[in-house]
Amino acid sequence: MPRRIKHDGVLYERKESAVWWMRYRDRSGKRVLESTGCTDWDEANKKLRERLAARDQNVLEVVRKGERLLFKDWAEFFMENFSKPPIREARTHSANQTAMKHLLAAFSSKSLADITADEIELFLRARLRARVRRQTGKGVRDLGLIKPASVHQTFRVLRRCLNVAVRKRLLPANPCWGVEFPVRVKGMFRPHYMSSSEQQKIEFNAPAHLANAVRIIAETGLRVYKELTPMRKDQIDLVNATVWIPDSKTENGIAEVPLTDVALQAFRDQIQLAGPGPWLFPSSVDPNTHHKTFKTAWHATLRRAGIPYFRIYDLRSTFATRLSAGGVADEWVTQLLRQGDAKVFKKYSQMKLMMKREALQKINRQANEQNKSSDTGRPN
Repeated sequence: MPRRIKHDGVLYERKESAVWWMRYRDRSGKRVLESTGCTDWDEANKKLRERLAARDQNVLEVVRKGERLLFKDWAEFFMENFSKPPIREARTHSANQTAMKHLLAAFSSKSLADITADEIELFLRARLRARVRRQTGKGVRDLGLIKPASVHQTFRVLRRCLNVAVRKRLLPANPCWGVEFPVRVKGMFRPHYMSSSEQQKIEFNAPAHLANAVRIIAETGLRVYKELTPMRKDQIDLVNATVWIPDSKTENGIAEVPLTDVALQAFRDQIQLAGPGPWLFPSSVDPNTHHKTFKTAWHATLRRAGIPYFRIYDLRSTFATRLSAGGVADEWVTQLLRQGDAKVFKKYSQMKLMMKREALQKINRQANEQNKSSDTGRPN
């Protein structure tokens, strides 16, 4: 019969050392001797209690790995293997690099296990109080406060970075789960619904290629810079009214997309406008490559149309909202969006109210027109 263990874990001092050591047994019963790294007995006892709790939860090895790995080393591994293309888009990787600069300035010397929720909240508050610094010919200028959306982007990068660490069993839990963002970010996850009147104004003021792109996205829900701008003419089947998407953001995005009559006519117009090259949207600078961005033309078009700025990607949300308001089941909307997760449809449901108001306005206009026509027929 094995001897009964009197103590679950003990602290002791070593000769010529002010640091407390701890002795405990792991789940297999093997005795473990480890330094607490603390000279205060209360702090050392807290460290021992954490070790015993991790052992009981069967995450002791995970905690040890997290303590040995510095955040800067893990951040370098994360950016190399989980941020670069083809795992993520080049634009996403560029945004992650910008956010990681601020994260490394705050947590580079800390180990993964030492990053706490309180430290993350203090970092976020400090970032919200900081100002944008712009390098000019006369030196560095301090502009306005950093926008909460920019700080929230940094927080999202940190959360994903630590989520991967949890999956790799380097952390028992993500400390970001206990963080509450200090400022409410208004409108960040509320895509804009483009009404029919706004679409008419945009198409009237847009250059021909952008007007075709607006009609195509609003009728098909194609992703702008991943699926539409790099599209080749041989992907379009005008006879069968379909478009083949060979590369997309997700596996569900690789599919054959059916076209409406409006989208089909927009594709015909753009093929005629594009000329003899293989690209549907050829670059005006280099015809051998495709168009990279609509940013400049999109800003100018909204300004001429007198419409407040919204992202061109929100046209994809408009497509989903129109399907839902037209009575299409949510499951079919998810499939037409080529999304793998049905939860993504939640952000489109909030725009249904705007579309209902637009329909009510049309009814009111029709009623007013009928009243005017009936008034003109009455005798004086």
